[in-house]
Amino acid sequence: MAEITSPGEIERQSMKIIAGELEDKGICLPEENRPVVHRVIHATADFEYASSLCFTDHAVRYAVKALCSGTPIVTDTNMAKAGISTVALNHLHADVHCLMADPEIAERAHQAGTTRAFAAMHVAAERYPDALFAVGNAPTALLALAERIENGFRPALVIGVPVGFVNVVESKERILAICESCGVPAIVAAGRKGGSTVAAAICNALLYLAADMTDPSARGWN
Repeated sequence: MAEITSPGEIERQSMKIIAGELEDKGICLPEENRPVVHRVIHATADFEYASSLCFTDHAVRYAVKALCSGTPIVTDTNMAKAGISTVALNHLHADVHCLMADPEIAERAHQAGTTRAFAAMHVAAERYPDALFAVGNAPTALLALAERIENGFRPALVIGVPVGFVNVVESKERILAICESCGVPAIVAAGRKGGSTVAAAICNALLYLAADMTDPSARGWN
């Protein structure tokens, strides 16, 4: 068998393997959500995401529509920000922001006795009220967004995939329930698993759909 070395062909073959293994497991995903789930499995090699990723009704459709209009993305880590496709962002004339290193955030967190992630989401909600918010690390970021949504904040999408052991499951359950009750689109990973890699993978899946770049050749890959 010939060795596959081109990035584009590696991705295509990986996606075929993912689709085949899901079929072998008898898992049939909703068509709208399939590209997101496949992208997360591609990034993690973890097939549990096929069952643990939770989507509010038509969250993918609403997110793609927002991205097509150049809606910005806000992340809770610079790692997630770095993993989001600049090619797709540039194509859609969209930006991605992370405020965690902003001196204002550190000062606000210190004064309020909260985490920087909590303070960063409150400030980001003020600066980018229509953004997609992607949380892959800090449960307190989700709690800040939950507070905002309860008080009328309506972001384009909340991605809730923090990883860990303390307040992680609870924050995910809370944000999903609040988003469902308030009509805010959301994609949430149930349980303890997640991370910045998962947050970036979800963002990229949505960006590739919006930019018509699901095939790597559209991103300049052979």
